[in-house]
Amino acid sequence: MRYNIAVLAGDGIGPEVIRETLKVMDKVGEKFGHEFVFEKLLIGGAAIDETGECLPKKTVEKSLGADAVLLGAVGGPKWDPQPANNRPEKALLGIRKALNLYANLRPAVVFDELKDASPLKSEILQGGLDILIVRELTGGIYFGEHGYRKDSAGAEFGEIAYDIEEYSQMEIRRIARVAFDLAMKRNKKVTSVDKANVLESSRLWRRTVAEVAADYPEVELDNLYVDNCAMQLVRAPKQFDVILTSNIFGDILSDEASQITGSIGMLPSASLTEGSFGMYEPVHGSAPDIAGTGKANPIATILSAAMMLRYSLGLSDEADAIEAAVDHFLKSGYRTFDLQASPEHKVVGTEETGDLIAQMI
Repeated sequence: MRYNIAVLAGDGIGPEVIRETLKVMDKVGEKFGHEFVFEKLLIGGAAIDETGECLPKKTVEKSLGADAVLLGAVGGPKWDPQPANNRPEKALLGIRKALNLYANLRPAVVFDELKDASPLKSEILQGGLDILIVRELTGGIYFGEHGYRKDSAGAEFGEIAYDIEEYSQMEIRRIARVAFDLAMKRNKKVTSVDKANVLESSRLWRRTVAEVAADYPEVELDNLYVDNCAMQLVRAPKQFDVILTSNIFGDILSDEASQITGSIGMLPSASLTEGSFGMYEPVHGSAPDIAGTGKANPIATILSAAMMLRYSLGLSDEADAIEAAVDHFLKSGYRTFDLQASPEHKVVGTEETGDLIAQMI
């Protein structure tokens, strides 16, 4: 079977982790009899350098025509002088909107071999941890009206900035259905996170999620304020299964959850639209400080490719093979530079990590 994958390597360590991931994908194709055709496209700072635009039209068009999109990372201090509407990070918001990628899935899984790397006490993580954060990705404050105005009362306050949080019932309803559908395949529990004691948008969120929940009588629904959820994630994370939340709250909570696992370098993500199409990327950023040093951990990107195989291409056995290879890599005593290592472990760089995981498929 032939699959066309749009590959957006981006900036910093993006090209390095993507290179190792394509190596693993090629091995999967060889073992399972598939052909993965990778079309490399520009995004972020690399696109600015070559075209002057952070998100070229060609990148959007070719991505829309692919079976799935694999993204590395964007950004770096080199492009800080760029105007706000052409910064590398703006490309991420732009492509998510252009591809209508409204559902962001961010799993936070603690591998048994990495429990000691978590900042939480071992007894809190006894028996492992597997949380799935479902974040609404194309609405909310990041996509609301932004601007500045002068203080109408005079010069007392000076310039005033504003960013508007806005959600429609349709946006809330569709992301809630994603969360409940996934919960049905897991432990049948959804925790919806909002700030309904303060925000009107959160009150609509809570009311609409409750309406969707009525269609899923087997799924337990809890509601938490975002500040309480942030506290509970470090106090008792095993109470969670699927966490459903808005764009900005999901952005913050998923980064917090990533640290519970011991390293952000281990966490993949999927951004999905209607049907099976999606974009897959590591949760970590471009890490320009270690770009070119061979210290980048490609595992989050490799696991993102596994999510791509499962959710967009319908290749569950192939996805299982990648995840099993990563598990075997860790059980064999290998560690990347960002992972806590003991004397019995062998610390390996970016390229060797990719080679080993590919060999273990």
